[in-house]
Amino acid sequence: MTRKQPSFATETVWAGEEKYRVHGASQVPVVHSVAYTYDDLDYWYEVAVGNAEGHIYGRNTNPTVASFEDKVKQLEGAESATSFSTGMAAISNTLLTFLTPRDRIVSIKDTYGGTNKIFSEFLPRLDIDITLCETGNHDEMIEEINKGCQVVYLETPTNPTVKITDIEKIAEAAKEAGALVVVDNTFATPVLQNPLQLGADLVIHSATKFLGGHADALGGVLCGDEVLVDRVYHYREINGATMDPMAAYLLIRGMKTLHLRVWKQTENAGKLAEYLKAHPLVESVYYPGLTDHANHDIAKQQMRGFGGMFSFSLHGGMDAVKEMLPKLKFANRAANLGAVETTVGPARTTSHVESSPEERKALGIPDGLIRYSAGIEDFEDLKADLEEAMKAITVTQ
Repeated sequence: MTRKQPSFATETVWAGEEKYRVHGASQVPVVHSVAYTYDDLDYWYEVAVGNAEGHIYGRNTNPTVASFEDKVKQLEGAESATSFSTGMAAISNTLLTFLTPRDRIVSIKDTYGGTNKIFSEFLPRLDIDITLCETGNHDEMIEEINKGCQVVYLETPTNPTVKITDIEKIAEAAKEAGALVVVDNTFATPVLQNPLQLGADLVIHSATKFLGGHADALGGVLCGDEVLVDRVYHYREINGATMDPMAAYLLIRGMKTLHLRVWKQTENAGKLAEYLKAHPLVESVYYPGLTDHANHDIAKQQMRGFGGMFSFSLHGGMDAVKEMLPKLKFANRAANLGAVETTVGPARTTSHVESSPEERKALGIPDGLIRYSAGIEDFEDLKADLEEAMKAITVTQ
């Protein structure tokens, strides 16, 4: 009988590890060596110039890090992958690899605050033109793409208002315009969405979040076409935003349960969003799994599930948030997401802390917006925790 292709759940456990295990170890080891020694000087040279397999220096490559990259590469169905010290390093290094003065990038208004700062503060210094379209307005975005650009950058679902963009539709327009399509897939993860299959050229993850899943390791990763990834790798190896091997080990370990965690987090988020939507103290709930969410149908089409992230606002604004949030028992009030523990916080101190109040307002992010990253706890406990915390709210106007 012909052996079938392993399922995604199995791949999260086994992918990218076999050739990196040594001495009969059942786990990929942490290799802390900065440099690697060779007796054959000619072979050493071939490794150094990329003509032979091996490692020469930790800023360039590392066995533990390579195993992590191979795992993500296989889960995203990519030709190649390269990693970074953080998610923002992955984003900035990728953009700076492909953009030069007088180039143009078309993106959306609702990207993560750090990404938005790159667009509003750093790239303009390099004489790079930035056009940010209303998220979800595909006609506007296609019109801007058709004017000419070098890069189209998407984040879907967005952080923190979980807005959705039709990747396939935008990628088709970008290809016709000769533009590169880069998608931040951090919120969806490879479990729920594979942008490369929808026409994207490159996919980025803040591995710190769902991929690692335990809030104990920083990292970023890029995967996609081998030629494109190699260009970004070259930029990264020279500029030095290298992933630490211990972080790579922790990320590999965390990814073994990625499939289990993401589906449980998705289940919890969906039920909690429905519960909060009906709560009298809740003004708005943002979750792509809700049928009245803008572009819900697109999310349903391009995602296998709606994810573990949602956000909501309370009647009473920030004053109500200050009363309610500290009362939660089963939630870390922290600037992180995607962990096994539920994590919450206002957007003003999490996703968009770098933005001014005026900038957040322009992006449609009120100070009282709460970003909620559902953990793997029991749903009834999380629901009861929210119910009890809501009782502390006295300000409703």
